[in-house]
Amino acid sequence: MDAKARNCLLQHREALEKDIKTSYIMDHMISDGVLTVSEEEKVKNQPTKHQRAAVLIKLILKKDNYSYISFYNALLHEGYKDLAALLHSGIPEISSSSGKDSDGGITSYVRTVLCEGGVPQRPVVFVTRKKLVNAIQQKLFKLNGDPGWVTIYGMAGCGKSVLAAEAVRDHSLLEGCFPGGVHWVSVGKQDKSGLLMKLQNLCSRLDQDESFSQRLPLNIEEAKDRLRILMLRKHPRSLLILDDIWDSWVLKAFDNQCQILLTTRDKSVTDSVMGPKYVVPVESGLGKEKGLEILSLFVNMKKADLPEQAHSIIKECKGSPLVVSLIGALLRDFPNRWEYYLRQLQNKQFKRIRKSSSYDYEALDEAMSISVEMLREDIKDYYTDLSILQKDVKVPTKVLCILWDMETEEVEDILQEFVNKSLLICDRNGKSFRYYLHDLQIDFLTEKNRSQLQDLHKKMITQFQRYYQLHTLSPDQEDCMYWYNFLAYHMASANMHKELCALMFSLDWIKAKTELVGPAHLIHEFVEYRHILDEKDCAVCENFQEFLSLNGHLLGRQPFPNIVQLGLCEPETSEVYQQAKLRAKQEVDNGMLYLEWINKKNIKNLSRLVVRPHTDAVYHACFSEDGQRIASCGADKTLQVFKAETGEKLLEIKAHEDEVLCCAFSTDDKFIATCSVDKKVKIWNSVTGELVHTYDEHSEQVNCCHFTNKSHPLLLATGSSDFFLKLWDLNQKECRNTMFGHTNSVNHCRFSPDDELLASCSADGTLKLWDVRSANERKSINMKQFFLNSEDPQDEIEVIVKCCSWSADGARIMVAAKNKIFLWNIDSCAKVADCRGHLSWVHGAMFSPDGSSFLTSSDDQTIRVWETKKVCKSSAIVLKQDVDVVFQENEVMVLAVDSGKHLQLINGKTGQVDYLTEAQVSCCCLSPHLQYVAFGDEDGAIQILELLNNRVFQSRIGHKKAVRHIQFTADGKTLISSSDDSSIQIWNWQSEEYVFLQAHQEAVKDFRLLKNSRLLSWSFDGTVKVWNIITGQMEKDFVCHQGTVLSCDISSDATKFSSTSADKTAKIWSFELPSPLHELKGHNGCVRCSAFSVDSSLLATGDDNGEIRIWNVSNGELLHSCAPISVEEGAATHGGWVTDLCFSPDSKMLVSAGGHLKWWNVETGESLQTFYTNGTNLKKIHVSPDFKTCVTVDNLGILYILQILE
Repeated sequence: MDAKARNCLLQHREALEKDIKTSYIMDHMISDGVLTVSEEEKVKNQPTKHQRAAVLIKLILKKDNYSYISFYNALLHEGYKDLAALLHSGIPEISSSSGKDSDGGITSYVRTVLCEGGVPQRPVVFVTRKKLVNAIQQKLFKLNGDPGWVTIYGMAGCGKSVLAAEAVRDHSLLEGCFPGGVHWVSVGKQDKSGLLMKLQNLCSRLDQDESFSQRLPLNIEEAKDRLRILMLRKHPRSLLILDDIWDSWVLKAFDNQCQILLTTRDKSVTDSVMGPKYVVPVESGLGKEKGLEILSLFVNMKKADLPEQAHSIIKECKGSPLVVSLIGALLRDFPNRWEYYLRQLQNKQFKRIRKSSSYDYEALDEAMSISVEMLREDIKDYYTDLSILQKDVKVPTKVLCILWDMETEEVEDILQEFVNKSLLICDRNGKSFRYYLHDLQIDFLTEKNRSQLQDLHKKMITQFQRYYQLHTLSPDQEDCMYWYNFLAYHMASANMHKELCALMFSLDWIKAKTELVGPAHLIHEFVEYRHILDEKDCAVCENFQEFLSLNGHLLGRQPFPNIVQLGLCEPETSEVYQQAKLRAKQEVDNGMLYLEWINKKNIKNLSRLVVRPHTDAVYHACFSEDGQRIASCGADKTLQVFKAETGEKLLEIKAHEDEVLCCAFSTDDKFIATCSVDKKVKIWNSVTGELVHTYDEHSEQVNCCHFTNKSHPLLLATGSSDFFLKLWDLNQKECRNTMFGHTNSVNHCRFSPDDELLASCSADGTLKLWDVRSANERKSINMKQFFLNSEDPQDEIEVIVKCCSWSADGARIMVAAKNKIFLWNIDSCAKVADCRGHLSWVHGAMFSPDGSSFLTSSDDQTIRVWETKKVCKSSAIVLKQDVDVVFQENEVMVLAVDSGKHLQLINGKTGQVDYLTEAQVSCCCLSPHLQYVAFGDEDGAIQILELLNNRVFQSRIGHKKAVRHIQFTADGKTLISSSDDSSIQIWNWQSEEYVFLQAHQEAVKDFRLLKNSRLLSWSFDGTVKVWNIITGQMEKDFVCHQGTVLSCDISSDATKFSSTSADKTAKIWSFELPSPLHELKGHNGCVRCSAFSVDSSLLATGDDNGEIRIWNVSNGELLHSCAPISVEEGAATHGGWVTDLCFSPDSKMLVSAGGHLKWWNVETGESLQTFYTNGTNLKKIHVSPDFKTCVTVDNLGILYILQILE
């Protein structure tokens, strides 16, 4: 205490000691936190009033400035105005940032920090529990700025949340340990979608200016990552308070190197997270003295003056803070009803089934009932309306304004009455108020109003519909998140089946909801309310669920795909397609661009669900024996377990020190085995996630593990890069057998259904079958033969067999190699089917226990679940990516080569296919009037086929190496071909005359015909050459680039051409000048393609980073950069390289190919539309002269004929 204050107190000591009554004054000082309860006892123990005052003043003299101010305020409050006036001159100066004011001794700095962080305010009546608060603060100091966990645990209603809030109401703690602030999150019992909502709300709170991201994270992994970045960069040294944690998996979402204070009923929740941990237990009851203190504050009496019944009430409810507060609030309004309330409690008139042994529910029920009975008649019904709130959901005031059709202020007044009576909790976050009920209060209300619940939910929906007929629901409104998350729940609870179907089957709703919170919660609702939705139309329900399940990996990503365009790719019979078509037609009238996939009828969607549980490649996934769960593991070192129907997460374990390569369920589903690059094999409890065994006998990484199908004996097989297979008995510490025979890493192993045989696949290209009893080799199949004569050059084929899986009857075995999946019949060794769908290597495949479906896992971070029946019916013939297309009047004719080596002529509009001939085709083309087809093969031979009568003409002199490009001249009489042998052949095939153009030093990349018998060619040697195709003379030679020339385009006036290269530049040339007109710099990757606009004024170039640049041809200036939007996941807008470009005839639009197709507005550089193909890596795009139709083939061999919707 400073000298001035001290002297003032000493000077007036006598007057003070003579006059004051200490008890009331001490009450004020205790609630200000400047006097402890033990000090209060010390004062009270003095025999006379004068001595009590003397001891109090002696205590104050030993304390600080805040105590002086608190004492001064207490004198004013208690009516000692003349005494307070004596002390006025001695009031010490306290700086504003840390100045205590009259509000409970909290500085304005503390108030601001807590208000911004959403920390709940003190309850109306507050009793300090100094010892516990100090204990919590001590533990928080111990964190010392490093990541760690402080847990406050105790049973329901024991005041954990109030203590957590009180612990951070401390100036020196906040300033010293958490200068970054405090962030309060009420978590509660959550499923996966609920947790995502909590995380989204927290991220938007921490990033209010949206400086990190304009959108909410769409899945838990992304939210966890965003939270980590925000806490690290934007709010370093801040404290995250998680109130009411129930499950350890929820805690993992917040496990990202920050300081965390949490309250829970279960202290083992922190077992699953890393870092230092401290625990503060809270006893369930307050103890008699504290309980009495609460009552005395409510009724504004001294503790000593409380009637006898007060002691009995505390005893009756075992000192539960929640119950004492409820009764205290009632007594404040009716101070003479002590006897009545005690009787109510003793008679247990409001008994209900006991729900839990951890809490004395009966006492609460009675206290609640009495409290509700005592509400004013005109607001009782409003409290009943709160019965339909969900646990742990904070409801914005606006929702209740809509429900009650009132102004905000009126609603807040009513709710404040509930808060004052401890019947509701208010959470003040910045400007807005959110309200929620204690779990026990919700249990009480739902039980009490069970018969009315349906009508109450109905009222909620009716009011919502009334309000939102006139207003639009937009994401910036505080109630928006509430409606998106709970509207379906209220409709289902209200039994409003028609309305629920209309909502869930609306593309607009699905679009709005997935954009806000991602697809997982919606899929969960489709499963949850399936029984209701199926009544209306189970086909429609399936359409929507399938649409969400199969596009989930796109809908959970940025930039958010256009859902109408995705819907247009659904089958025409699907309700999703029909709604998308209607929407698209309306929007096309307003200038939107949409594409109709006109040949999609031939494409069957074979997968049933696509999920992304991992943050990196998925190496393995497997079904549990009952088919209900899927376990998966991968490069992120984790084991994940989720529901097979919806993809909802059940377990997440950080399983190994390095990448986890395989996992397997035991027959009884009790255990999951995992094996890893860290050479270890581990066995886990599949429900709790506890570690049961660790084996480490392999000398290299362990690639696979599989349990026998019977549990007596239960054996585990493992295969490793040390070339060995091992068999383990879970009851023994050492390995039972080791099997030798493979000459390279063993990738995969599987027991046959009767456990007699073990199948293993290896990088030596074989599938071997072993006898389990004797551990001897039975049979070996070499897989390499099935990949010969494929598109790869023969000498380069290295077939690594990745995995295999038996069907339930043991008759078929499924094998994965490269990105293909084969089904074999065991007896005949005949291939049944294969399927494609993943964008990258497939690591694993497995049948479900009943064989009706199978799953595959891949490098593309997804797991796909397929239906076996559909896959076996689907044809395995797919197209290669190089096709030729001719657009005639209204026809689109596509010439393509399929995987079965057939040349196909496809009518794009009717889908009719003519199989022309079988050959080892490397490239093909159509003549301009569709009379002839030409094709070249891998050996350099060239043939022409006359379509009318199937006559074949063979070139006498072919190329020495594979033919790469082939094209007819406009009259169809001459055929031009280029090859890897660096020559170009001009073949006048009717007169059998040949001209060879030979001057390139390396393979010719491509060529383009010019007017008047000239030809432009470009090559890996960095040059572009102009030839006369009649004489074979080279007329011009341009040395264009240091690296390969990757593409050229010619302006329509034929005066200029462009060249692009691996040296990251593009150039514009005049045919008349030896040096370039302009060198275009600025790309950060290989410039792979270029295209002039039709009027030759613009040039577009595209690079390997997905960036497109548009240049002014006359001066070489950059006009626009259609840059990829950078995304946290690291996927560029274009999903990779830009491989082809084409302008519209009016030069206003540009279409580009890459990972998918994109249409751009040339004038602004903005994207107009994106078409996501099933596969990726599109090579070329063929566009009709009117720009309305375009054709491409993806790397899965799917043909797309797309038409702009008119």
